[in-house]
This record gives sequence, C-alpha cells and structure tokens, in this order.
Amino acid sequence: MRLSNATLGQAQVGVQLPGYNRSQVTPGIVHLGIGAFHRAHQAVVVDDVLARDASWGIVGASLRRPDTKQALAPQDGLFTLLIKDGDRRAPRIIGSVLSVLDAPNEKEALLGRMADPATRIVSLTVTEKGYCYNAASGGLDTAHPDIVADLKSPRSPTSAAGIVIEALRRRMAAGVAPFTVLSCDNLPHNGHVAGKVFTEFAEAVDAKLGAWVRENVPFPGTMIDRIVPATTDADRAEVARLTGLEDAWPVVGEPFLQWVVEDKFVGARPPLEVGGAEFVSDVAPYERMKLRMLNGTHSSMAYLGYLSGYEFIAEVIANRDFRRFVGNELSEEIAPTLGMPKAQTDAYAAKLLERYSNTALKHRTYQIAMDGSQKLPQRLLGTIADRLKAGAPIERLSLAVAAWMIYARGVDLKGQAIAVQDPMAAEFAAIDPGRLVEGYLAIDRVFPRDLAGSAVFREVVGTKLGLLREVGALEAVRRTA
Repeated sequence: MRLSNATLGQAQVGVQLPGYNRSQVTPGIVHLGIGAFHRAHQAVVVDDVLARDASWGIVGASLRRPDTKQALAPQDGLFTLLIKDGDRRAPRIIGSVLSVLDAPNEKEALLGRMADPATRIVSLTVTEKGYCYNAASGGLDTAHPDIVADLKSPRSPTSAAGIVIEALRRRMAAGVAPFTVLSCDNLPHNGHVAGKVFTEFAEAVDAKLGAWVRENVPFPGTMIDRIVPATTDADRAEVARLTGLEDAWPVVGEPFLQWVVEDKFVGARPPLEVGGAEFVSDVAPYERMKLRMLNGTHSSMAYLGYLSGYEFIAEVIANRDFRRFVGNELSEEIAPTLGMPKAQTDAYAAKLLERYSNTALKHRTYQIAMDGSQKLPQRLLGTIADRLKAGAPIERLSLAVAAWMIYARGVDLKGQAIAVQDPMAAEFAAIDPGRLVEGYLAIDRVFPRDLAGSAVFREVVGTKLGLLREVGALEAVRRTA
C-alpha cells in the first residue's frame, strides 16, 4: 500500500505516527527548497510543534524540479523519516508538510500562499548558490542570470530572492503585515546574508518596496545540524519493510539534531523548542563552530576521500590516517580560531568523530563535494585567513583546498573524469593544469583578494598540490596528519 492519509493507520506496530489530527492542521509556514534536508530536520521539529499548535503546517515549494511534488502529492504530503544509528532503525512518519508546489508551474499558487496573512514564516533551504550572493561584494550578485531575468520581470520571478520579494510586495500593497524570512542554509550569518541580498533586490525593483522591507521584515539567523544522506532505492525498500507502506521518497538521518534560532520574528512564532530547537539572542558562536568544525572537516573528507577512492564518509573516517588527520585538523587548526573554551570544542570534536563513524549513514563524498565554489569560502577559507593572521600553520586546511582544486577541475589524480556538480564547473575546467593555483586564486568570487594575495597561502597550497600529484591523496593525508 502507498503511504497516504487513508493508509496511515495501516502502518506496522512500532512506527511513530503524527501525534495530532492532520485534518485540523492549517498552513502557517511556506518553505522554499523542500529537499531531503528540510524534511529530515525542520519538518520534523514542526511535526512536534503541531501537537501543541496546529496552525503551523508547512506548504513546501520546489524551485527547480517537480520530483518532490510528484513523490509526495499522492501521499498527501506524508513521508517517512528513517533514523539510522549503527544497526538500529527508528521509522517515523512525518505529517507536517501539507502540500508541495512546483514553483515553475504553480508560481501564482505559491505567491498567493505566501501573500496570505495566514503565512507568518517563509523559510528556505535553497543551498548557498540559491541566494545569488556575491561573496566578494558582500551583497546581491546583480550579474547572476536569475537575478537579471527577475529584475526585468519582477512580477514573474524564478529566484528565491525574486519570489520572496514579490510576495512581500503583494502584502505591502494589501496592507498586510510581512512574514519572517527564516534562512536555514549552511552559510555564515545566513540571516544577515538573506536580509542583505533580498533587501537589495527589493530596492532594485522599487525604492519604496526596498525601504518597507528594510524597516519591517526580520531575517533571523539560524544554525542547523543533522547529517542527511541522499535517499537510495535500498532505503526505500527498508522503509517499506519496516512500515508496511510504500513511500516514494523517504528521508534518512542520524539521531543527532540541532536547530539554533535567533529570536527575532514579526508577530507570532511557533514554539519550536517543543521539537528541540533553541532560541537565542546571538546565533553566531554556534554557526561559526558548526561551519568550521563540522562543515569544514566534511569538505576536507569529501575531496581528499573522493581522491583516495572512498565513496562514503564512514569509510573515510575508518581509515586511521584520515581519522588522525581530521582529529588534528579539528583540534590544532580549526578550534583555535573559534575563541571558545577548549573543553567545549574538544567535546564537539569528539561528537563529530562519533557521528562520522555511523556506518548506517551512506553519506557520499561525492554528495558533500557538490557546489564547492559556494561552500569553501565559509567552510575553509575563513579559517585559513584567521590562521594566517595569527601566524599559525595551515597544512591540513591547505591540503583540503588543494584537493578541491584538483577535484573541481574535473579530472582525478589517475586521469579519470569527475562529473563535477558546481555552478562554476565550466570555468574551473578551463584552468591551465600547469598553473592550477594561479588560475584558481585569480577567481575573486571564491578567493578573497587578501587571501589570494598571501604568499604563504599560495606557497603552502602549491606545495600540497604537488604532494597530491606526487604520492596520491591517501599518502598525502598520512604525511600531513
């Protein structure tokens, strides 16, 4: 039987079901970018919230492809979260997503829902590249093709910024209070970035609209954390066996979940603490630790692990040289840049190594390696810049950057092609392999000028690049660990 409202009661004993009557739930959140991560994280927290307040149901929207809608519409928005921890399995059916819209084909329905006064939060997981953010200028990338198109036709937008601002324009015109824009993406100061990019877009559309957004729309910062590997056919089969119901697109996650939210909302906010979220006045220390320690080492393992022939993160960390490399990268190169108590960063590092070792999570190095041009500045380059200012070594961090340079160009150390998934893949592929470091450092959309101009950084990365080419990734890790 296919999972749906009608078959929900047929789930096998032991499956956790929604703890509320779905027929009484009304939408209060519109989520842009309803991928696996959102469904395994924020939608789970909101699922707990609905048992207390049924007015916070989620309407999801896919901005590019209809596949999520095609999977979930026949299931009435229901899907299964399968928590994997070693040999242990815990299936839970999540009911917080009421419907999914395919934005390219249902744009008016999406904008209408966002403009509805019942919508009090618009949240986003659109990945770093979805913000059309220019890291070099610190604001909106006005040359981005999506932004260029949306500024020409702001009433029929396709970008996240364009959709959010058109919905806010409609609310302003109708005299309706704005919604809170809640970024849940892995980028530093995500609330600030969303606020700056979206406000600059609004100002480019209309000065009055820009001023209204700047004065009235809150953009809280958040920090989110849960490892969510891509769903496989094996996962679908396991979910069917455990629940007795067919689910076209379940999601898989680890037991750990963290959501830290800046308490800055317009009007009412959902009691997310019911589902384990934490409201704080300043998210920055949490997100800085997570971005640099978890995401930084994840990227290091992705590029070095892929070039070493490893498919999954658990395989990478099971190698003793990699484990020593990552442990030392955390304790000796990353943690000292955080300005936090050593006991706190040591405990977090130990937890990360434990989480990486979860063999039940088939988290692919290739998946983590995607969109590196958007991720490296936040995950590795900021840490390197701080280390250089302190006159401290950057050996492990630089080896990871050198591995990315090889990976992103699309040819591995054995001369085999890599199907690079990155918005700048074509630009990277055109770099002269004999001048790889110089070619990359000339790209200011990735490398800030101060860092690119550092002779120390240039020399260390060049040395590590040579080491990778000479002895291979695994031996380079062993020598650098």
